[in-house]
Amino acid sequence: MVVEFWPETAPKTVDNFKKLASDAFYDGTCFHRIVKGFMVQGGDPLTKDPGEEFRWGTGDPGYKIEAEFSDRPHNKGVLSMARSSDPDSAGSQFFICLAPANFLDGQYTCFGELIKGEEVLDALGSVACGGGGENSRPEERQSVLSITIVSRADAGVE
Repeated sequence: MVVEFWPETAPKTVDNFKKLASDAFYDGTCFHRIVKGFMVQGGDPLTKDPGEEFRWGTGDPGYKIEAEFSDRPHNKGVLSMARSSDPDSAGSQFFICLAPANFLDGQYTCFGELIKGEEVLDALGSVACGGGGENSRPEERQSVLSITIVSRADAGVE
């Protein structure tokens, strides 16, 4: 999947994500939560250790970032930060919308959108899930091998 960032919408969030990706923070994590017809969620460093599965969804980089709300809608393919009930509790976990989720607009920091690889997103959104909250834990691990920051040209996007 290839996403394009929105630095004009959420500059601190984009910078945070790029820093974490450049530091290989996301390498070896997994998409630990998939809610059919809604979103796929990843970015928890605890998912690198299957023995920590009971804690998946609670990990972060050791700090929180301030929310950057905007009027951008949460449409299919939008990249947004996952958080707790505190708007300023995001750190590393993110989600990608599988369908419009406009009830999130103005309440979650969206900071990019999918521009290539919709078939991968759709495949992720259709994996068998069971267990975890909302029965949203994939039955088979959906690994993130790496997240790499590249230019549009290097990503093969015109």
